[in-house]
Amino acid sequence: MSSDLLLRRKWTLRAHGRQVVFVKNPHEHTHHVLMKALLWALYLPTYPALQVEIAIGDRYRPDVVALHDTDPRADPHFWGEAGQVGVEKIHTLVRRYRDTHFAIAKWATNLQPWTEIIVKALNGVARNAPFDLICFPENSAEQFIDEHGTIRVRHADLVWRRLG
Repeated sequence: MSSDLLLRRKWTLRAHGRQVVFVKNPHEHTHHVLMKALLWALYLPTYPALQVEIAIGDRYRPDVVALHDTDPRADPHFWGEAGQVGVEKIHTLVRRYRDTHFAIAKWATNLQPWTEIIVKALNGVARNAPFDLICFPENSAEQFIDEHGTIRVRHADLVWRRLG
């Protein structure tokens, strides 16, 4: 991905035969938008109905989410967060959505402190779905997004942990 593309406010990105326009708001860091796009592409094969930045009727709004086709009131299948996520939010979500697969993405960060926070949040909570913690490297745009805006990323390309 060229640096001139990173300067734009809108990016049309593709993965697995789908296309999404990612909008960088003035208050957002470029890394946050990239992480949303990478999470979307990473989990799209598992959750083909994955959507970006939609309200789901909860106090919290996921960056990336897969809802049930048959019952929109049911807990989401998947909930992805990119970047800053508060401890209170993690605690609330793992208790409220026990059947939802969660993924939190961090940018070029040591995952150990976050692993400890998540393990603590999961302690004593009977859950039926995994919780993934992912680190996208500093050069993710160049490594995973080609000049045509196609994202190619796999778990094997990343430092990540599955918890719970």
